[in-house]
Amino acid sequence: MATSKVLAGAQVVLPTGTLTNGRVIVEGSRIRGSAPADAETIDLTGHWLVPGFVDIHNHGGGGASFTSGTVEDVLKGIHTHRLHGTTTVVASTVTGEMDFLAQRAGILSELAEQGDLAGIHFEGPFISPCRKGAHSEGLLRHPDPADVRKLLDAARGQARMVTLATELPGGIDSVRLLAEHGVIAAIGHTDATYEQTVEAIDAGATVATHLFNAMPGLGHRAPGPIAALLEDERITVELINDGTHLHPAAFELAFHHAGTDRVALITDAMDAAGFGDGRYMLGPLEVEVKDSVARLVEGGSIAGSTLTQDRAFKRSVTVDGLSVEDTVRAISANPAKLLGQYDQVGSLEPGKDADLVVLDAAFDVKGVMRKGEWVVEPF
Repeated sequence: MATSKVLAGAQVVLPTGTLTNGRVIVEGSRIRGSAPADAETIDLTGHWLVPGFVDIHNHGGGGASFTSGTVEDVLKGIHTHRLHGTTTVVASTVTGEMDFLAQRAGILSELAEQGDLAGIHFEGPFISPCRKGAHSEGLLRHPDPADVRKLLDAARGQARMVTLATELPGGIDSVRLLAEHGVIAAIGHTDATYEQTVEAIDAGATVATHLFNAMPGLGHRAPGPIAALLEDERITVELINDGTHLHPAAFELAFHHAGTDRVALITDAMDAAGFGDGRYMLGPLEVEVKDSVARLVEGGSIAGSTLTQDRAFKRSVTVDGLSVEDTVRAISANPAKLLGQYDQVGSLEPGKDADLVVLDAAFDVKGVMRKGEWVVEPF
């Protein structure tokens, strides 16, 4: 018999709004609509109960890299983010040799097949040298559909997203290829014009990779990709809300123009997330993390983040003034819908996985449950 638990007394954030003094019933790995008389009751009075966080853009954590680590390293990184409330994570790669990326795809796809990962995101090598950020310029290449297909094949159906500079030769055809295979084409690390971005959206692109970062700024005569991505209802915009990647005004601008249903909060985390300052490798490039900010040793470009989703949640509510409900949409529901997994995760509804986070009144994590098992025991 599956053990039943009743999580009672919290402010429970549901798709329809927040229920005061609510309760969530967990039986086995699922949320249920009713509980047997002998169910264990856990009193969460004074706390918030929200869905587990979903991170669609994450390169590692806990000192471990999804791009280059062993299976054990990847599992360590996944666990690190679970401790901070991320119960669903997509593993992101960085630019490398095609054969190496195909090999990594094979490793990561096994972890996705067994349920540890929600899939793979290829960030690079199909990006612009003008907006390469923390990617090795010598390894960049045009988005030839044949090369894109090679990575999709290596991922064995577990590729969820590919970031492209769609203005490069082959970019539009690659967007169409991805759309045909049910893989998200994300516009990012791009030097595209407004018009080129519109063309890519019309071809099937649906995500903006870390909006504002690694793309031309918003101009009044040359609006560039930012305006096209914000104005189009077909685009979900990723935002890194760590206080380093975005000024609060830019964060507010994106939410105002895209709306609460078109924003996905991401970490873009690298190895140092949940681990500490020091020197790390991001692909073939050396990164120094100082005061929790990651930058390339050569050139000083921001190199991912040390963000965890619990910090993004807290900052969104306490610094940026978002409602808890809007933050939950951006950090759980919207990314789950993008992945096509909203029937399983992203909200607290009967029949879905019992993935949830307990937050105190200050929005600090006090408990994390994944598939009905406590990753972090409350209290």
